[in-house]
Amino acid sequence: MAHTVPTKQMTTSEMGLAIVAAVFALFALVVAAKAHTPEYAFHAAIFAIAAGASVFAIANRYFDRPAMLPPQEIDGRPNYNMGPVKFATLASLFWGIAGFTVGLVIALQLAWPALNLGLPWTSFGRLRPLHTSAVIFAFGGNVLLATSFYVVQRTSRVRLAGDLAPWFVVLGYNLFIVVAGTGYVLGITQGKEYAEPEWYADLFLTVVWVVYLLVFLATLMKRKEPHIYVANWFYLAFIVTIAVLHLGNNATVPVSVFSPKSYIVWAGVQDAMVQWWYGHNAVGFFLTAGFLAIMYYFIPKRANRPVYSYRLSIIHFWALIFLYIWAGPHHLHYTALPDWAQTLGMTFSVMLWMPSWGGMINGLMTLSGAWDKLRTDPVLRMMVVSVAFYGMSTFEGPLMSVKAVNSLSHYTDWTIGHVHSGALGWVGYVSFGAIYCLVPWLWNRREMYSLRLVNWHFWISTLGIVLYISAMWVSGILQGLMWRAYTALGFLEYSFIETVEAMHPFYVIRALGGLLFLAGALIMVVNVWRTIAGAGEAASEPAAIPALVPAE
Repeated sequence: MAHTVPTKQMTTSEMGLAIVAAVFALFALVVAAKAHTPEYAFHAAIFAIAAGASVFAIANRYFDRPAMLPPQEIDGRPNYNMGPVKFATLASLFWGIAGFTVGLVIALQLAWPALNLGLPWTSFGRLRPLHTSAVIFAFGGNVLLATSFYVVQRTSRVRLAGDLAPWFVVLGYNLFIVVAGTGYVLGITQGKEYAEPEWYADLFLTVVWVVYLLVFLATLMKRKEPHIYVANWFYLAFIVTIAVLHLGNNATVPVSVFSPKSYIVWAGVQDAMVQWWYGHNAVGFFLTAGFLAIMYYFIPKRANRPVYSYRLSIIHFWALIFLYIWAGPHHLHYTALPDWAQTLGMTFSVMLWMPSWGGMINGLMTLSGAWDKLRTDPVLRMMVVSVAFYGMSTFEGPLMSVKAVNSLSHYTDWTIGHVHSGALGWVGYVSFGAIYCLVPWLWNRREMYSLRLVNWHFWISTLGIVLYISAMWVSGILQGLMWRAYTALGFLEYSFIETVEAMHPFYVIRALGGLLFLAGALIMVVNVWRTIAGAGEAASEPAAIPALVPAE
């Protein structure tokens, strides 16, 4: 009996995305030709090239692939789609090194201003947002994309929803990073903290983010597990809330489709309030909720232990997402913001102590019965230390929101030390731990090429973090005390330049700390490269996550 060979046809997603990309490429070329500034024309050209390359890639994929798309299951087992996860994992390493390097450069510029080189493109004012966006949105964002796409598949036991959509998310997001980063260097900015990209980049990111949400939701909807694991709740809160924050804080009116300039619809103190509602909750949901999802999957997985208390994880989730959204006004103490709003932000910030420490305790106590693994597993040690940094940062943050403390700390380097204890210790370490777990799983290796190199990474980076945050704590408190010091006659005791001069040794120590942290990350890149290159034994596919029940 003859077998009928299925006829190859372009899918709706392939045809639709190719047409949209082709139309967008033509539109971007027109904008590039009529752009008001050469910098905007450059960005339009990037979009045109990316859209044209997408059309070529879709066509090439169609001709190379078999008639049938990859099946959802093979022999009754989920046929996971790990291509986008691999790409986002490697992109996170690339952007991490780039972001840490720029951070080291601007730290050196503060210690030795001559390193600004007298050029607009290398000035601190342009490199500083490049650094923050590279480490938060490029490095951290790709870690979240990689881990969320991995975790939602594994805990749902289904293939990632969509054919081209997951690839559109990871490639589109990284295209946004390229446009945003080059924009900072070229001087294209809204001047809003953590939201510097102009309207056209924001609009493109909105499209990418909506597709991200749809892919994540569609995967959950077709899950084979009746229960939605808690990590997915945190990922979902992160995706939805960041979308709302992004739309609210970037509500602008463009001058023209041919101009990069736009004007925000908010004004005055209302703009400041919306900005810090966005800014603080970008920390709360991008850098906290998203990475707590990583904690709730990768620490139990690595320790081979169930979550200590599943009930506590649910309480942690609902309390955190309710309280965090109100805390933004504490960034605006002693400003034109009404006093009641400042007090509201302070109150909710102090209340955040409870759910934050509940989550920290849950993460640490998951190691009950497995504490001995910290001696032999530097990856698990790194993730556990990240949870300790999370606890420290979420103690320090509410403390600094209290008005009496904030009167000393605000506008000083104490805030910089606080931010980096969370960014380097919590976000950095839990990200590194997740990548160390993912790489052997994704490339089918038994373990990382060298656990000794992981150990070196841990200790070198830890020393760098301690130097960094200690220097900033001391310099920040010194700044605050010098600024409020008065003579017996009631005059300021120190001029501003004297306070700047007093900071120099601490800035040198900070730069040294940043150098050590970068060195640790470079060791990691070498280790990952050797692992992927096959310098280790192949292993079977990793087992499913341990039983999702509390160990109470």
